[in-house]
Amino acid sequence: MKASKIVHNNENRIKIDFPFNQEIVSKLKQIPDAKWSKTHNAWHIPDNKESIEGLKRIFPDVALLWQEGSNYESKKNVVQKEAYQNSILVEVFDKRIFLKIPKNDLDIRFIKTLNYNSWNSNKMRWEIPNYKNNLELIKKHFGNRLTNIVVQQDNSITVKPKQTIKLQKKEIPEELNKQISEFRKWLEHKRYSESTIKTYTESVKTFLIFMLPKPVHEIVAGDMVKFVNEYIIESDYSYSYQNQVVNAAKLFFREVIKSKLDVEKFERPRRQHPLPNVLSKEEIKAILNAPVNVKHRTMLSLIYACGLRRSELLNLKPVHIDSKRGLLIIKDSKGKKDRIVPISDKIIEILREYYKMYKPQIWLFEGQKAGEQYSETSLQEVLKIAIKKAKINKPVSLHWLRHSYATHLLESGTDLRYIQELLGHKSSKTTEIYTHVSTNSIQKIKSPFDDL
Repeated sequence: MKASKIVHNNENRIKIDFPFNQEIVSKLKQIPDAKWSKTHNAWHIPDNKESIEGLKRIFPDVALLWQEGSNYESKKNVVQKEAYQNSILVEVFDKRIFLKIPKNDLDIRFIKTLNYNSWNSNKMRWEIPNYKNNLELIKKHFGNRLTNIVVQQDNSITVKPKQTIKLQKKEIPEELNKQISEFRKWLEHKRYSESTIKTYTESVKTFLIFMLPKPVHEIVAGDMVKFVNEYIIESDYSYSYQNQVVNAAKLFFREVIKSKLDVEKFERPRRQHPLPNVLSKEEIKAILNAPVNVKHRTMLSLIYACGLRRSELLNLKPVHIDSKRGLLIIKDSKGKKDRIVPISDKIIEILREYYKMYKPQIWLFEGQKAGEQYSETSLQEVLKIAIKKAKINKPVSLHWLRHSYATHLLESGTDLRYIQELLGHKSSKTTEIYTHVSTNSIQKIKSPFDDL
């Protein structure tokens, strides 16, 4: 039987090595806090005077592989421990953590539990995103072994717009273009929306260009980690963009490339739960009254009056307005769902004024050419001008009008189940189970637009 000193889970312990013998195990258990370690494949006890004396009393012939001295640790071990401590270097930046450690299987296993870790073989260091608690997890794991933490100014790690330019300048192989084209056809066949098709194909294209000259069939899950660390995070792209890339890549490799790559190893970022941005009724009124152009005022008014997404507004046709029943029919919305929302007499009068003036042919809101759908870019510009004219110093987006619609309904006492139906939302953990509401109930709901 041999006993040697180890560090396990940031604690000084004594490992006991012996051929398996149930009688020995039973005797070892008499020592307080004796434990079995799968990592070391051995039993271990606390490194203190009481445990060592108990070990020697139960097993007089045990070989202690250290020279007893102060704290039962040889000078050699002290030197080794200090060298080990001093060789751990942690550099902390705003968005990244660089970690240099001696090779140690236990520590490496810990690092690999941190999302989006990557090994930089050129600089011989681990690179980890500086998420909310990653640094605390590192401090907790290394404990008193960690003596060298350097907090750096983040001027060496900045958003890299040049990298995006570099990606665009890479020569794209014909085979890659063909694969992306096949991906587009697959998405079209599955009846994904044009917006989703554009987003997914561009996301996959960016990822594949980043990986060049590595062939598509040689890409592994670790390459997605590299892309996230070196492109998405350093370029300060959003959580939603990162999630889109992961979604798109999973479909591309599973359905088009049909590679053996385990796409489930493409980890998603932790889900964010930001609060919706809401404007007061006074701010909404100022924005809606700002446009002089009747079409512009009508578009913004309808978004707020019915809680529409911008794509839902632009996809409307005159036949989708049922003025007799006071309903707006939204076709083929997000998730390929149709829904109906109440539309008040006040907004119908605004629509009639608009219709008489512009006489749209196909789409309810058309561009400069007859029959041409109004563009998202132009709609965003309409809002931008209205915000400036209303003197609202907030980064208002079109979706803020939709959030404000829902919040104002809730504040006026509308049941949350109705709001879910009106917005076309699925059920979530924070809301009641999705419930279909009858047309009769929906027609009784008063739009906050009528209170303006």
